[in-house]
Amino acid sequence: MTGRTLAELQQEVDAYISQYKEGYFSPLSMLARMSEEVGELAREVNHQFGEKPKKSSEADNSIELELGDILFITICFANSLGLDLTEAHDKIMHKFRTRDADRWTKINTDTE
Repeated sequence: MTGRTLAELQQEVDAYISQYKEGYFSPLSMLARMSEEVGELAREVNHQFGEKPKKSSEADNSIELELGDILFITICFANSLGLDLTEAHDKIMHKFRTRDADRWTKINTDTE
């Protein structure tokens, strides 16, 4: 791992996209693209862990690459809307830490 922050990733993607006249796609187009990428991830997970083996004619993709595609489009989506993904992450973690604080069984906690 390179230890880059979400802000650095957002800046890197923005620098990449900014070199093209077309810029970011519309939010609706990005949502469609994100849905496509999630579908591709589902297919890879199904091939690797499910009951549907790949056809011999199908290309080798990986879960890692599909997650990378989802991360890229998520960053594009956030950038196009001016959203800070670090802030979004902090808000969502606060929600999980409060709403779901007692929902799951914690590791290494004595209840006796």
